[in-house]
Amino acid sequence: MDNTTFGLTMLLVGMGGTLLTLWILAILIGWLTRLCDTSKEGGKP
Repeated sequence: MDNTTFGLTMLLVGMGGTLLTLWILAILIGWLTRLCDTSKEGGKP
């Protein structure tokens, strides 16, 4: 594997891993926001 192929592979794996991690965090934060939201249950706004 030459340097160009290795560099492109690392680029794709790194960017894919970053986007996957951000997607998982966005889902987790949305889930926690729905779980902890108490304003609809008659709590103080």
